[in-house]
Order: sequence, then C-alpha cells, then structure tokens
Amino acid sequence: MKMSEVVVFIIYLAFMLGIGLFFFIKNKNGGEKTYFLGDREMGPWVTALSAGASDMSAWVLMGLPTSIYALGVGQVWIPVGLAIGYTVSWILEAPRLRRFSIVANDSITVPQYLANRFLSKSHALQVICAIVFLVAYTVYAASSVKACGTLFNTVIGMDAQTAMYLAAVIIVGYTFLGGFSAVCWTDFFQGLLILGAMLIAPIFAAAMLDAGAGSEIQAGYWDAFSDWKAIISGLAWGFGYFGMPHIIIRFMSLKSQKDLKKSAKIGITWTILIVIFAALIGIIGRMFLGYDEQINQNSLVFIEIVRRIFPGIISGILLSAVLAASMSTADSQLLAAASAFASDVYKPIFRKGKSSDKEMLWIGRVVVLVIAIAALLIASNPNAGSIMDLVSNAWGMFGSAFGPTIMLSLFWRRFNFKGAVAGIVVGALVDGGWYMFLSSTGIYELAPGFIISLIAAVIVTLCTEEPSKEVEKLFDDAVNYTE
Repeated sequence: MKMSEVVVFIIYLAFMLGIGLFFFIKNKNGGEKTYFLGDREMGPWVTALSAGASDMSAWVLMGLPTSIYALGVGQVWIPVGLAIGYTVSWILEAPRLRRFSIVANDSITVPQYLANRFLSKSHALQVICAIVFLVAYTVYAASSVKACGTLFNTVIGMDAQTAMYLAAVIIVGYTFLGGFSAVCWTDFFQGLLILGAMLIAPIFAAAMLDAGAGSEIQAGYWDAFSDWKAIISGLAWGFGYFGMPHIIIRFMSLKSQKDLKKSAKIGITWTILIVIFAALIGIIGRMFLGYDEQINQNSLVFIEIVRRIFPGIISGILLSAVLAASMSTADSQLLAAASAFASDVYKPIFRKGKSSDKEMLWIGRVVVLVIAIAALLIASNPNAGSIMDLVSNAWGMFGSAFGPTIMLSLFWRRFNFKGAVAGIVVGALVDGGWYMFLSSTGIYELAPGFIISLIAAVIVTLCTEEPSKEVEKLFDDAVNYTE
C-alpha cells in the first residue's frame, strides 16, 4: 500500500462531495427541471465531457482493456463500434432530440419526451420505460460500484465489500445533493482525468518495452479478422448510443443548437481518443505484463501498468481515473433512473400531476438511494459476473429497447404511439431472451435486439392508424424549430 495513493484518493473524493454540496446550496430553491435537467443551461464543454464520462464507465479502463489483453486484437471491434455509434449519435440524433424535446412540451426525461412526442394521455409508455430503466440501471450501476471495490482492494488492501459501500456513499452523496448540475460538473472534471490517465499510461509502458516484447504471444492474438461473430458483436455496441438515456439526456440539456455543434466536436474527439487508448492499454499491457490469469479475472491491466511504472502520488492521481470512470457513470445512471420514476410514474400516476417541486425533489432522492442499495447487493454477489459482463448486459438492454424507437420518433413522421410501445417492449424482451437462451451463439444480444425492435416498431406502425394531425404538426414544428 502506498500512503500517497490513499491521500490522493481522499482528496479526490472530498472534491466530488464538495461539488455536490455547492450545487445543493446554489439550487436550493430550484424545482424539478433544475434537479433533473439543470434548467437546460449546460455549456458545450461541460455537456460534451460529461456525456463522454457518463458513457465511459470503469469498464473502459478495466473491462475493455482486459478483454483485449486476454482475448486478443479481435476485441478491438468493440471500440470501433463505439466510435462509429457515438459519432453518428452526435451528428444525427443530438440536434433533433434537443429540438424535439423542447417542442414536445419542454420534456425533461426520455420517457416524458416519448409520451409527449405522440401527445399521448396514456401512461403505458412511461411506465414501461421506467421499468426498463430501473432494471438496467441497477445492473449498470452495480458494475461501477464493483469497479470501485476492486480498485480499493487492489491498491490499498481495503476489503472489497467495505470499499463498495464507501464508493456508493460518495456517489449517492453528491447526486442526492446537487442533482443534474452536480453530476455534469463532476463528470466534466472526471472526463479530463480519464483522458489524461489513458493517454499517459500506455505511452510510458510502450517506451519501457523490451526489444523482444510480445514475441512469445501466439500469432492468433494479433488477428482481428478471424472471428466474424466478434466483428458483428463489436460493431453492434455502437447501436447502444441511440438509446442510452443517461447520455442522450445531455443532448436535451444544452443551451442552444450553436453550442450543440461545438459540443459534438469536443465529445466525438474525446471519445475516439478514449477508445483508441483503451485498445492500446490492452495490447501494450499484454506485452508489458505478460499474461496473468489474476489480472484477467479481476480486470487489473490498467491498474497493474500504472502501479509498476509510477511513484505513489502520480499513480494515485492516475488510478483516481478509475474512480472517476466509475463515479461519472454511476451518478448519471442513478439520476436518470430517479427522474424516470419520479417524473414519469410517481407524479402522473400516483399524484395525478399535483405534486410540488419540493416533493418531486425528495422522491427523486429517495429513488437514488434505493437503486444504489440494489446495485450494492448485485455488486456484492460473487456470481454477478465481471465488470464487462454487467456493462454489456445493461448496454444491450438500453440499445435494443430505446435505440430504434427514439431514432424513428425523430426521423419518421408516420411513426405512432403503438409502434413506439412495440419497439421498446420487443427490444427489451428479445435482448433479455437472447442473453438467457442464445448467448452461446457468440452474437452479442444487442445486434438481434436492435434489429428486431426496429422491425417490430415499423410493422406495428404500418398496421395501425396514422398519427393525428396534431402529432404530425408537432413533428413538423420540431423539424423546423429555430432559436
């Protein structure tokens, strides 16, 4: 254990809590829109880096590099798919989603947007969305909590269970206090830290490689084209971005369309750099460390590289990037799930729209706490799977359920409410069913889930009545919306 690393961790965690406390005081008189969407006042840099940081959880520092480290270069199709999907989401989805969410009665959550987009008085769509949110986000948050436990256990010898509880308290603390603004600003700083750590670690490791490093690695490790299933599954990861609520909610929070263009450039550049260096960490880590099953089992390739190269204070700062990646995703997931339940289930169904702003704030905070506890229970279960497994499960669910429906809602005038419900339900069921019964095929469940969800949404829409004139007018108004 390096005491300097412990000191750096403590300072870092205190800083995150401080941001939460600052926005709690600053926004103490704010309402539901302030807590869940930051009053649509996010600037381009904060939006871009917080979107990226909320996306790239600890799996990009631990799970993904270790997958490439252990299984070979064929796994680089995951970062390729992510880079393509993220770029397309900023270029095609972001501009329309921001405009549509404003025209659709100033929607502040993804389920609320979908209901308002079709001028629906039924709460079925919001309830279905909230259920998927609660299930998938609990699993997703568990991966972040588990990563924190692994980090503290490896670096300072703290019991993994204790470390998970500590991390959960910190994450819940600033999310509970500061809401969306605190989440975005902590993610902004954490995004900078993640990028810095991922640039530095592989470059230094590569500079220290021996001349014959990697010569003992089997030739099959370097073949990126030997497995067509790995290629399809890797590229399918990009579909996830079109339906990832905690990422696309950032598109809705921007001040203006002008800021959105700047954010797109920043966000796309940041993400492409991240996925490139995640792959390099795995490849260089294999040559620098050699194969170690302990590293593979616990997703430790990045941590081992950093601890072997750098002195205590530097390694503490770089390893804080794992905390940053874990926390920046978990906080966004908790808030997105809380907003879905509070705004889209509790307020319209249980309170019939009569709840006060203060009541909504506290309901959201209670849901944050409940989901965090459930995530802790999952992360603490030794049979829960690896960090990468947990992330892939949640990612697949969101991409399959929401991706096709959201994109159709933005680009197809004929799309209707029944088609949206069908797309979400079929996507979630196919994704879950494929994972449980057909994962042995080697095809990532997001690929069939997304495609079948898209087909179901289109067929049901064409087989049912056309949307009303009012819904078609809303579509036209959103397409032509200017500021």
